[in-house]
Amino acid sequence: MAERRGLYREDTVEVVAQYTHASRRYRRVHNSLQFLIMVGSTAVTAIAALDPQDWNWQSLSVVGIGFSVTLASAFTGYSRYRERSYFLRQTADAIEEELNAVILGIGEYRQFAQDQQDEALAHFTQRVEALRNEQRRHEQQLDQPAD
Repeated sequence: MAERRGLYREDTVEVVAQYTHASRRYRRVHNSLQFLIMVGSTAVTAIAALDPQDWNWQSLSVVGIGFSVTLASAFTGYSRYRERSYFLRQTADAIEEELNAVILGIGEYRQFAQDQQDEALAHFTQRVEALRNEQRRHEQQLDQPAD
């Protein structure tokens, strides 16, 4: 049992890395889409103000940029990249805090003596699993359609 908990503690570093990576990815996607929305909506307004009389590069640009902005806006609203990034980063930080506490024997783990490392690892495992379950609940909430 102690060996499994020790392995779990070691695997926790990988979980933190995965959550951090996913959080950064969602943040990059969110920021890219937001940038497209801002630049695209500005460009559409500017090009539309030129009042094209027939199909030329201006009118085609308005259609293309308008489509891109609408698509980016839809993806941003539907996929909730920003919220996903926030919750993943929050969970990664909390797990990392637990990991540092158990390694350093601080916080809730200072009560465990050297010969109680199995109990400390059991407590650590329980806390990390609770954090991971909370993260799964957040993901499920984000996957639900907006009312």
